[in-house]
Amino acid sequence: MPPLISVVIPVRNGRRTIGRCLQAAMESRFEDFEVVVADDGSTDDTAAIVTEVAAGTDKLRLLQLPHRGAAGARNAGAAAAHGEFLFFIDADCLLEPDAVANAARAMQGTDPKTVVGGTYTLAAPGENFFGKFQSAFIHHSETKYPDRPDYIASHALVIRKATFDATGGFPAQFMPIIEDVEYAHRLRRTGHRLVMDASILVQHVFLFTLRGSLRNAFKKSRFWTRYSLHNKDVFADSGTASFELKAATAALGATILLVLGWFFTGLPILLWPLPLLWAATLVVCFGLLRAYFRAGGLSLLLPAMLYFFAIYPIPVGLGAVVGVLEYPRKGVH
Repeated sequence: MPPLISVVIPVRNGRRTIGRCLQAAMESRFEDFEVVVADDGSTDDTAAIVTEVAAGTDKLRLLQLPHRGAAGARNAGAAAAHGEFLFFIDADCLLEPDAVANAARAMQGTDPKTVVGGTYTLAAPGENFFGKFQSAFIHHSETKYPDRPDYIASHALVIRKATFDATGGFPAQFMPIIEDVEYAHRLRRTGHRLVMDASILVQHVFLFTLRGSLRNAFKKSRFWTRYSLHNKDVFADSGTASFELKAATAALGATILLVLGWFFTGLPILLWPLPLLWAATLVVCFGLLRAYFRAGGLSLLLPAMLYFFAIYPIPVGLGAVVGVLEYPRKGVH
């Protein structure tokens, strides 16, 4: 018999997506699974939605918790799970029909120190431009190194329950995001092997506007900068904190400075490095640009190039500056 897999879903005020998330989970093409929803003190009708779905199945359980943050909710969900394997996803993620089966297959025969990750779908049907942009970016960034990913994200993380319990789970006292990166790095430092399996897919529900996309970029850059300073890997090619994003941000920043220098001094020599700078940036980003083309053809690639090179790096750069300024006072807490 295949082992029982517990899909653990933390949620807080997730009424917009939790119903779709649970419906997708219930439609998984795998029999031996349960779903544990850890409600992190929601103040909307999230619990009522989960309860309504649970009434029609014996595979779903709801834990109602006081607000403790996503890491605490995941840990509580894992503690209540009955499965040999834990499959963490987020409440705004929709499991692909074969994701649970692929997770079970990926874990079969592995040793207890193997942790397997999945990622977002390359294409994002039904999303607007900003959702499609983000989904392809994250898919490409997280699957570049399948045998040696820098981290496994909690939107699709598969681990033995015994291993999770023995390693302490997600950090309860941490920044409001990227606690999964800290946990993955801690696992690797203690001899665990991280593996990325691109057949384990979830479709993320972004609901992004331009403002939401830029705000998300600023927030992630701000906290990731603080963590990278703490971890001493500022220049690492770390998943979505990728060489491509860092190169695009640096290139746009250098371009702005050179153009301003030319404007105030009138020296044309300041503009000469720009063609070489952007040619090098395009070479660095070639794999990402190919991912955008694969995800949506030229209709996605062309606006994604404009957004990625001319707009998106602005909140990323500002977030990095704020993160650098905050780090001496706040560290990673």
